[in-house]
Amino acid sequence: MTDLNRRILHIALPAIVSNITVPLLGLIDVAIVGHLGSAAYIGAIAVGGMIFNVMYWLFGFLRMGTSGMTSQALGQRNLTEAVRLLVRSVGVALAVALVMILLQVPLRQMALSVMQPSAAVREFAEVYFDILIWGAPAMLCLYSLTGWFIGMQNSRMPMVIAITQNVVNIVASLGLVFGLGMKVEGVALGTLVAQYAGFLMAVVMWVVAYGRLWKHFQSEALFAWRSMKGFLGVNRDIFLRTLCLISVMLFFTSAGSWQGETVLAVNTLLMQFYMIFSYFMDGFAYAGEAISGKYYGAGNRSGLQQSVRNLFGWGAAMTVIFTLLYIIGGDAFLSLLTDDHTVVAAAHGYSFWASLVPLLGMAAFIWDGVFIGCTKTRGMLLSMFFSAATFFTVYYSLRSSLANHALWIAFLAYMAMRGIAQTLLWRREMKRVG
Repeated sequence: MTDLNRRILHIALPAIVSNITVPLLGLIDVAIVGHLGSAAYIGAIAVGGMIFNVMYWLFGFLRMGTSGMTSQALGQRNLTEAVRLLVRSVGVALAVALVMILLQVPLRQMALSVMQPSAAVREFAEVYFDILIWGAPAMLCLYSLTGWFIGMQNSRMPMVIAITQNVVNIVASLGLVFGLGMKVEGVALGTLVAQYAGFLMAVVMWVVAYGRLWKHFQSEALFAWRSMKGFLGVNRDIFLRTLCLISVMLFFTSAGSWQGETVLAVNTLLMQFYMIFSYFMDGFAYAGEAISGKYYGAGNRSGLQQSVRNLFGWGAAMTVIFTLLYIIGGDAFLSLLTDDHTVVAAAHGYSFWASLVPLLGMAAFIWDGVFIGCTKTRGMLLSMFFSAATFFTVYYSLRSSLANHALWIAFLAYMAMRGIAQTLLWRREMKRVG
């Protein structure tokens, strides 16, 4: 195995472990309230969890933008700028968190009016929201720190932090709910404690591993417009791209619900094929952010091109593995997720589309990592915009004749278009600099 491939795996494997642990935070909460005797508790966790997932998803640029720019600064051996980027990113994270806390009442009311839960679920969801909104500073600062660690070619620290959060969440939530007799508020407080435990651990790990870099910090013009312009420009593009992505994902769920409970259940189950594949591919995307950004920052064009080829090699291997797994073991996987034979039988009609996700979606994940590392975020935004437009065009063109098949075809076209558009944009970029 080449040194480059070893470096890719060194970053990708811990990132994959981190990605797999992320949904566990929500699953733990659901599992605990599932034993409290009321479906309203489960509904409240589901609604509250969805609200925070969307809110934090929108601010994912704090991780992605920080990762790409930090890896470039590392490639340039500009440690002063690397430390500045972390301080700048954390500063923006704290500002955003403060705004979220100040606007928590209108944010909560707007989110609940969109989701329209029942009265009982709404009451508990409000309790859940009012507690967890205070975790915004910890979560958003963690985004900044995680992006910075990845930019510094270190994905092991985020992995340790993610595992720690899950352990703390389990212990704290179980103690508060079953030990002190709390209900939804106990689950929320347990999650809040886990969020701050993860943040504090990240700070301690930074001080221990990178504290020596503080001597390179220079505060001059840290938040001046000239310094912030590039940082905000990159993050603006990623923010708008995320809006396009969320519009597709939320519409996919909504369009399934319009077709009845069975179709909604089928789409939810089959979408797990996409989610599991994404957990693995995001690990290689993180490697792409770190390694391609470092080569790009160093002006090493040949190293950059080789890293792209190797990343696509790993992506191709993952595509073959997951396609075979989904074709051979798809039915068994669905049976693990549900014992509703009606839903499993209905899913057979659409499982072919889900098995194509690795083949048609792999390139989008790899290119996202490379584009973030090279801070080609305008290309990411343009490709996502055209891909989202493709999704809606295909769906509305076919839905009258193909119903739910149209939704899956549109989703696959959206994934494929992301890869195609970014491939064309990358080739144009390489010709321009070459």
